[in-house]
Amino acid sequence: MGRWALDVAFLWKAVLTLGLVLLYYCFSIGITFYNKWLTKSFHFPLFMTMLHLAVIFLFSALSRALVQCSSHRARVVLSWADYLRRVAPTALATALDVGLSNWSFLYVTVSLYTMTKSSAVLFILIFSLIFKLEELRAALVLVVLLIAGGLFMFTYKSTQFNVEGFALVLGASFIGGIRWTLTQMLLQKAELGLQNPIDTMFHLQPLMFLGLFPLFAVFEGHLSAADHRSSLFLGGILAFGLGFSEFLLVSRTSSLTLSIAGIFKEVCTLLLAAHLLGDQISLLNWLGFALCLSGISLHVALKALHSRGDGGPKALKGLGSSPDLELLLRSSQREEGDNEEEEYFVAQGQQ
Repeated sequence: MGRWALDVAFLWKAVLTLGLVLLYYCFSIGITFYNKWLTKSFHFPLFMTMLHLAVIFLFSALSRALVQCSSHRARVVLSWADYLRRVAPTALATALDVGLSNWSFLYVTVSLYTMTKSSAVLFILIFSLIFKLEELRAALVLVVLLIAGGLFMFTYKSTQFNVEGFALVLGASFIGGIRWTLTQMLLQKAELGLQNPIDTMFHLQPLMFLGLFPLFAVFEGHLSAADHRSSLFLGGILAFGLGFSEFLLVSRTSSLTLSIAGIFKEVCTLLLAAHLLGDQISLLNWLGFALCLSGISLHVALKALHSRGDGGPKALKGLGSSPDLELLLRSSQREEGDNEEEEYFVAQGQQ
C-alpha cells in the first residue's frame, strides 16, 4: 500500500510538472510567434512593447490586490529613493532588452531570433564574472566558447540573414546579460522584499514604460494603432502569462526544471519556425544550434552540480513558502530543495 501511494504521488508530480512545462511553452513560444506575426502588419514594435508593459502592470497590480485582500497582509511598496536608485537600472536594462528584441522582429526570422537570443547566457556569464557573481573557471570558458562558436556557425552564410535585425537582437542579448545580472542582484537584496516576481513586475513596469518612451517618441511618433487594439492587448496577456507561468513552474518544481525546459523550448521553436513559417535552416545552422545548446546545457549542469556541492540550493534570507505565495498559487508547502527563487530570473534570458 505504501509503495502504491508513492507511485501515485510520483505519477501525480510528473503529470503536474509536465502540465506546468506545457503551460510555460504555450506562453513563451506563443508570444514569440505572436510578435513576429503582428510586426508583419504593425510596424511599431516599441509601442507594442509599451502597451504590453501597461497590461502587465495592470495584471500584476490586480494580483497584488487580490493577495492582499485574501491574506490581509500589506504588499511591499518601495520608497522613492530605493525605487530610483535600485530598481531603475534593472528596469531600464529590461526595457531595452525587450524593446530591441521586439524591434528585431521587423527584420529577422523567428529561427535567427531564437538562436541569437540563446546567446544571452554568454553575456550573463560575462557580466556575472564582472560583478563577481561567478568565479572564473575552465568550465565557464568552455561554455562561452561553445555558445559563441554555435552562434557563429548558425549565422554563417545564412540565406535569411539580416544585418540590421541581427544587430538589434544581439544588442538585446548583450543588454539582457546586464538585465538578468542586475535582476539577480536586485532579488538578492532581501531587505527590499521583491522576491515575489509579482511584486517585481509591479515595480519594474512603470520605469520600463518611461525608459522606452524616448525611443518611441523618436522612431514611432507618427503612430496610428486604431486597427490593432485587440491584437495588441492579447500580446500583453501573453507577456504577463509568460512571467507568471515561469514563476509557477519554478515555485512548484525548481529553477533547474525551468532551465532544462527552456533548452527544449528552443528546439521546439526552431522546428515550428521551419515548419510553419518556412524558415530556411541549413545543416551547418543546425550544427551551430546544437553546439550552442550544448554550451547552455553544460552551464545548466554546472549550476546543478554547484548547488549540490554546496549542500543544496541556498534560499535567500526571507525566502520560502510564504502565505502570500500559497494564496497566489493555491499550492501546498514546497518540498525541501526547491527554494531556488534566487536563480529564477537568471534561468531564462528571453521574454
